[in-house]
Amino acid sequence: MAYLYETHLHTAGVSKCAVSGGADYIAPYKDMGYSGIIVTDHFYNGNSGLSKKLSWNDWVTEFCRGYEEAKEEGDKRGLDVFFGWEETFDVCDDYLVYGLDKAWLLEHPEVRHWSRGEQYAAVKKAGGCVVQAHPFRERDYISRVILSTGCVDAVEVANSGNADKANDALAFRYANKLNKPMTAGSDIHSVRQIKYEDVFGVYLDKKLNSIADYVKAVCNNEIAGIKAGESRLVFHGTESVKLPFEIRGENDRITGKHWKEVI
Repeated sequence: MAYLYETHLHTAGVSKCAVSGGADYIAPYKDMGYSGIIVTDHFYNGNSGLSKKLSWNDWVTEFCRGYEEAKEEGDKRGLDVFFGWEETFDVCDDYLVYGLDKAWLLEHPEVRHWSRGEQYAAVKKAGGCVVQAHPFRERDYISRVILSTGCVDAVEVANSGNADKANDALAFRYANKLNKPMTAGSDIHSVRQIKYEDVFGVYLDKKLNSIADYVKAVCNNEIAGIKAGESRLVFHGTESVKLPFEIRGENDRITGKHWKEVI
């Protein structure tokens, strides 16, 4: 038996761009046969809907609200709900963080000021993992493509929020060449987006009992499969990167490599 999980989901009030509350997602995902969801609201330096004038304790309390509302409803309906977040660097470069919790955040206000390298080291020390989200996405607000080869555990190779399928094909080929585990997620912001063929996720051979189990599955390359349109992952050789390009290695250092060297 395979277990299906949504890995990339945003809730209203916490993520500025989301329109559905955490509890609203539970029934639709349960009806579609998902085993669980991971709430990954936009974090402090991303598209957060929370005021930076709040104290750190108050900010974290509000940040966890979307997850907690989803968890409460999930417990009622029999859908597992887990906690994560999506942090942003340089406006356009996003990372999904899994394996840590509210208590950890309350103890680490310095997280707001970390570099990619500092984030990765701290998350790994605490037993979590970092996945680069939609690395080849191209939108008006994105000034360049940044690939972090040394500060991630895996690559999100399929994201249903990518309008251009070539973005996913490039990510799939890149993860293969980098020999990194692959994940997929819907990057969903509204229940109105939910149709079975339009929501993504990962298949696992074992049911998750905690977010630590997901971290283990990612880091040990135990993702059993990806739910996404197969055509999105086919690389035809005509795909290209139109934006300025930057590759970062260990300790977040810019390597100077060209994008064709990693695709």
